[in-house]
Amino acid sequence: MPDNQNPPSAPPSQPATATPPPMTGGEDKTVAIVAYLTLIGFLVAIIIHSNKKTKLGAFHLRQTLGLLLTSLVCIIPLLNLILIPIVLVLWIFGLIAAINGQMKPMPVVGPLYQQWFGTTFD
Repeated sequence: MPDNQNPPSAPPSQPATATPPPMTGGEDKTVAIVAYLTLIGFLVAIIIHSNKKTKLGAFHLRQTLGLLLTSLVCIIPLLNLILIPIVLVLWIFGLIAAINGQMKPMPVVGPLYQQWFGTTFD
């Protein structure tokens, strides 16, 4: 009978650990979140951001600026029936990204807002 020898095993590899994403400071997230809370919140976020500029804050200020300008189109009578629910959904996506401290653009229009408002708030 042949000897059943196990082939030499490879040295145990170290488990792959994913590095967690860097946590953003509380002030950084505050600007991002407050920017989505009405027009007054947007203005307050600009003031807070002017004291300490951050990439996350600038990103969400641009997203909110675009959303506010888009919502102005809701004044047009027939378009408001279509746009109000869309603006509400976009607002929710932006707010969730801000709460999570992510620089995730709103669907469809978010990348356009970043392109159009480029270095605004930097």
